[in-house]
Amino acid sequence: MTVFAVDPGVLKTTIGNVLGGKAKRISLALGEVTVVVASADYIDAAKILRDAPECQFEILVDLCGVDYSEYKDKRDGASDGGRYAIVSHLLSVSLNQRVRLKVFAPDDDVPVVASLCEIWSCVNWFEREAFDLFGIVFEGHNDLRRILTDYGFIGHPFRKDFPTTGHVEMRYDDLQKRVIYQPVTIEPREITPRIIREDNYGGLNHG
Repeated sequence: MTVFAVDPGVLKTTIGNVLGGKAKRISLALGEVTVVVASADYIDAAKILRDAPECQFEILVDLCGVDYSEYKDKRDGASDGGRYAIVSHLLSVSLNQRVRLKVFAPDDDVPVVASLCEIWSCVNWFEREAFDLFGIVFEGHNDLRRILTDYGFIGHPFRKDFPTTGHVEMRYDDLQKRVIYQPVTIEPREITPRIIREDNYGGLNHG
């Protein structure tokens, strides 16, 4: 039996009714529903979205971090005044519907949100990636360690204030016969594009 997709406007109303006061804001744009919840309600809201008969979001498709930085003070309220957010994409195969769940870490200096591992086990590596790249700590995650960068890496490269050259570089030292870490030796330089002035450069002038 074919299950047809729910109208996004109807889904927005349904989620609003199911979450009640746990939904700080629900928006509909480009046919996609986004619900923002407070960090204190994050776990409860996720369980409701998974278990409520009208929702049945049994699959977490993706989770990522976002660094709003200077955008956090804009009047559109997109960041709720916080710098770091976690965005999850949930899918209901049973009802053929999707929703985006967003939560902001209440502390910019030490961003911490609850882990969703006990609700969707597949989120394990997604949360490790967000921790590695953004430095967002997931409280309750039982194996929170870097997953993409090297063990000796310093900082979190997807933060907008992270330098493009990084802080340290790794190389093999032939004298010590081992890999060593050292301060970055790359110096920024201005690259001036080459201007071609020849009339027949590369045989392009066929006239």
